[in-house]
Amino acid sequence: MSSNQIMILCIMIGYLVLNVAIGMTMAKRQEKASNMSQEKKYFIGSRGMNGLVLAMTTMATYTSVSSFISGPGAAGMTYGYAQVWVAAVQFGAVFLVMGVLGNRLAIVSRRTGAVTIAGYLKARYKSDGLVIVTSLLMVAFFIAQMISQFTGGATLVESVTGLPYWASLLIFAAVVIVYTSFGGFTAVVITDTIQGIIMIVGTFLFMFFVVRAAGGLSGVDAGLATNLPEVYDNLTAVYQPGALLSFWVLVGVGTIGLPQTAVRCMGFKNTKTLKNAMVIGTIVCVVVIGGMHLAGAWAGSLLDAENLPTSDYMIPMLVQKIMPTPLAGLFLAAPLAAVMSTVSSLLILASAAIIKDLYRTYIVKDNSQKVAAYNKNFSKMSFGATLIIGAITYLLALNPPDIIFFLNLFAMGGLECAFFMPLVGGAFCKWGTKYGAIASALGGCAVYVFCYYFVKVAGINAVVWGLLASVIFYFLVSKLTIGKGLDQDVLDKCF
Repeated sequence: MSSNQIMILCIMIGYLVLNVAIGMTMAKRQEKASNMSQEKKYFIGSRGMNGLVLAMTTMATYTSVSSFISGPGAAGMTYGYAQVWVAAVQFGAVFLVMGVLGNRLAIVSRRTGAVTIAGYLKARYKSDGLVIVTSLLMVAFFIAQMISQFTGGATLVESVTGLPYWASLLIFAAVVIVYTSFGGFTAVVITDTIQGIIMIVGTFLFMFFVVRAAGGLSGVDAGLATNLPEVYDNLTAVYQPGALLSFWVLVGVGTIGLPQTAVRCMGFKNTKTLKNAMVIGTIVCVVVIGGMHLAGAWAGSLLDAENLPTSDYMIPMLVQKIMPTPLAGLFLAAPLAAVMSTVSSLLILASAAIIKDLYRTYIVKDNSQKVAAYNKNFSKMSFGATLIIGAITYLLALNPPDIIFFLNLFAMGGLECAFFMPLVGGAFCKWGTKYGAIASALGGCAVYVFCYYFVKVAGINAVVWGLLASVIFYFLVSKLTIGKGLDQDVLDKCF
């Protein structure tokens, strides 16, 4: 490694250690201050998030490596301004999720004691089958999404240290698994807030240094005309109208169905907090997602594609060339830490699905001895589940796809098809039944996977067909199975 690489590595390590220390310290303080159960402290952070923290953790969980590294890299290397147009769909993601589900999930989760999405679905539909189906689907698609995050984190470490990919992946995986196991939900959301602030600063810095390196906006335009002549001024040269429509569904409306963002709706203080988060989160998404993708497109004017294995390496490599070493280290540390936060969120939810939603509910049940043993060994079991899921993800990430961006979108689409209608229909449709929810989750995912591989129509992404099928299955099956009446307990607690 060169002296600059060593300095950048030291800055990144120092930054990550500081984040971990702050997150775990704050988590321990809140744990001592709360009289809630260990489950609620670990999985939902004692429902203590304020507006800033809620906005930042939702944004960091939703964006991470695809929006900060992979997406901007794809814009600069292949897609040009078309990628910026696609990214703009994500500006209102936090506002949309919080506006549609925020109050509803917060109220119902408090009434029922739910701390996970599967817990909410069980309270709303009273269906063991739905809990098992959605928990298994969640773990499967989370692993797929974590592969992209592990790959992104390893790519950052590899680009700075020059270590082999497998070693960089092992370092990243070990740090994030240990951090998640001991920190829990509170540590994740606290560090998410730090990441959000640093990413805002980093976005403006990156935009400035890209324009300066290109010789101003006129230099950017001339460089793009040379390097990306077919796409730099044509939004439809790469993405067909059907593909653009699909992205508006996939990273726009469909994000309401992402369990990792929806679960944030269970952890804030009050309605004022929710409203503040909606405003703050929207502003931050515009700055970070819009700014990074725009700067990534501009960076295409500086492109040396022959030295890049894939577009995922573009931003890390370019930052080291155009930014002063201390700033480059801080800039690269922020997305790495954000990737850690995203993976932590997914690991916590995957662990909750196995330990809380499946093991606690269907194996421990109400047996007093098993409950006592479960409460005593909760931390060890959560650590074990996190370790196993992390190890599986590491092994699968050893041979990842070329572009992280597409794997992340595939996993997002699967999660949306599985959870969109059970969540939205469950929140607003009183006559939605457990059979409709199960049919929606299974049918939507089946159609999505089938169309992903076999149906190619006008560039339309499979998520459009999957979500359409899930809506049809939900309403049709619910109408057919509505029965004679509605469960009064569900009506009292959920509506």
